[in-house]
Amino acid sequence: MRTAEINRKTNETDIALRLDCDGSGRGEINSGVGFLDHMLTLFAKHSGFDLEIKCKGDTFVDDHHSVEDIGIALGLALKEALGNKVGICRYGDALIPMDEALIQTAVDLSGRGFLAFGLEIPTEKVGNFDCELVEEFFAAFARSAELTIHIRQLAGKNSHHIIEGAFKSAARALRAASAADPRFSDALPSTKGVL
Repeated sequence: MRTAEINRKTNETDIALRLDCDGSGRGEINSGVGFLDHMLTLFAKHSGFDLEIKCKGDTFVDDHHSVEDIGIALGLALKEALGNKVGICRYGDALIPMDEALIQTAVDLSGRGFLAFGLEIPTEKVGNFDCELVEEFFAAFARSAELTIHIRQLAGKNSHHIIEGAFKSAARALRAASAADPRFSDALPSTKGVL
């Protein structure tokens, strides 16, 4: 089974995370950051991953540590759950409309952590959530999962829609990339022999 459990405790956050890459899209998220809960719940739904997260963070300071550390924990969980990556598709992409917003994400489960972030979010906040934390989340996730992810905005004016489109398109791209490849079920999708 492609599952992982990550328990990560620092002076700033205490995170318990469980991931099942072959789930039904169930999300039980309690991050302490309401908007992030919403984004990760829909991330679970659209990826098809089952995702449980509990985070106690120093949100009395701000939400930065919780958001970044959850990105780290989720990346570590995905890396562990996919193991040696034999039999996966490796690449995935998705183009997702969210009302006026249109967001494209491409993923390579490459073993190399890299984020190309191309969102232009027009407001500093959505509710109480600092919009700059979207990039922090995806950067932490990409580094710890050791994957390459390109997220770009083709259209959009509403900050909520742009961010939601990014999480949905990332989820759909990861769903495709992590899926089993029936033609090459015993093969590693790399000429290097390692990912």
